[in-house]
Amino acid sequence: MDCWRKLQSRNWIFPTLILCIYGFFSMMRPSEPFLTPYLTGPDKNLTIDEVTQHVFPVWTYSYLALLFPVLLITDYVRYKPVIILQGMSFIITWLLLLFAYGVMAMQLVEFFYGMATATEVAYYAYIYSVVSAEHYQKVTGYCRSITLVATTVGSLLGQLLVSFAHVSYFYLNAITMASVSVAFIASFFLPMPQKTMFFHRKSSSETSCGPANKHPPNASSQPNDQQDNIGTASVSFQDLLECQLSKVPDQNSFLLVLVQLCKDLKECYTTKKLLYWSIWWALATAGFNQILNYVQVLWEAKAPSHNSEVYNGAVEALATFLSSITSLAVGYIKVNWDLTGELALGIFSALDAGTLFLMHFTRDIWVCYGAYLIFKACYMFLITIATFQIAVNLSMERYALMFGFNNFVALLIQTIVTVTVVDSKGLGLGIKTQFLIYGSYFAVISGIFLIRSIYTIISMKCQKSENLAGNPLSTELKEQSESGYAKD
Repeated sequence: MDCWRKLQSRNWIFPTLILCIYGFFSMMRPSEPFLTPYLTGPDKNLTIDEVTQHVFPVWTYSYLALLFPVLLITDYVRYKPVIILQGMSFIITWLLLLFAYGVMAMQLVEFFYGMATATEVAYYAYIYSVVSAEHYQKVTGYCRSITLVATTVGSLLGQLLVSFAHVSYFYLNAITMASVSVAFIASFFLPMPQKTMFFHRKSSSETSCGPANKHPPNASSQPNDQQDNIGTASVSFQDLLECQLSKVPDQNSFLLVLVQLCKDLKECYTTKKLLYWSIWWALATAGFNQILNYVQVLWEAKAPSHNSEVYNGAVEALATFLSSITSLAVGYIKVNWDLTGELALGIFSALDAGTLFLMHFTRDIWVCYGAYLIFKACYMFLITIATFQIAVNLSMERYALMFGFNNFVALLIQTIVTVTVVDSKGLGLGIKTQFLIYGSYFAVISGIFLIRSIYTIISMKCQKSENLAGNPLSTELKEQSESGYAKD
């Protein structure tokens, strides 16, 4: 067993390399910043209203419909099949973008893109099932960094090809098609995991209910000292659950794990601190995804691509670069986030609201670009803090569970916004009016957390004052100190 573990710890490089290759080529998509000009241009000849009200909403609906089943299936089938499915979805998406025409065909594009987005969870979860816990931090950094690099390279390459080589949007999509095809081929070289976070934690040869394995080592489930408050009884139940899962049929195992996941989720959200961070996560992510989905339409309305030069690729590349800097900056800021975290959420959400109002009122496309850069950088800064604050208080399994559920709630909120504001079956508002709504949405989020932060700070100060007043020793020391100052 020790030899096997040593071999596993040495074999982390190959799956990490393949996953990084997959991540780079699946995210290196030079055509993506120019999707709206492509759809409304001579290649597809759709109107702005058709793109806004009939095509783009399909991505939100399909993402919502597919996310929950994908979250359950991904762990059960051991990640790799879902990564292959994502690669296949990308290929179908760009095949349709290249050779299909009409509103219905583009709606089908959005459906398969929604499938690709929903299966993205497998990419970030896969690596934890094939490398040892000592390499988690390192490989997580590699996998996340490579996607940021790929997005930046893709956006910049697209802008350079459009501005200097005058390459048409059709050929940008052809380059993207080639890139995602390389990613699809790379996915087949990924090793098949033998264990997963929830359904395949141990192989049958390792699972035992005897006394020798009563407290098995589990480096991944207790990564920090804050998990000690779970208690011995909870650990014993977990051991018992794993033993039972090895004895019962697969269907019963599936149901037992689902029951345990529900219990874990309930325990996570009963912690007030985690609940408030999760509420912001869901609300802000819903708004952020909505902006990403429709910002190109706003740019097209401000500066139509057939009348002016398009710099969408350069803006997206710069936005990704700034976002990575703000995310890295979080690690170097020494702040008591328990005290000031909600205040930061309120202030930066207000800044996001201001940038969206500016994007609504301005007529200058460059001001609109600049506001978008600030908006994305602020969101990435805050989501990094929220991710850290949630992750530091949870085991990896519970963090993955909250991550998936928070995103599901965010998508549910985004769907409600889309149906109400964007879809032709709802209000069907124009794109400029939509951004006024989105600015108001973030203003409400800001108000909620500013009020909450003021309440938290005042409560802490009052509690501190009461503790000092109720402690005779503290009062005596304070009086002695004051008398000493008086003598001096």
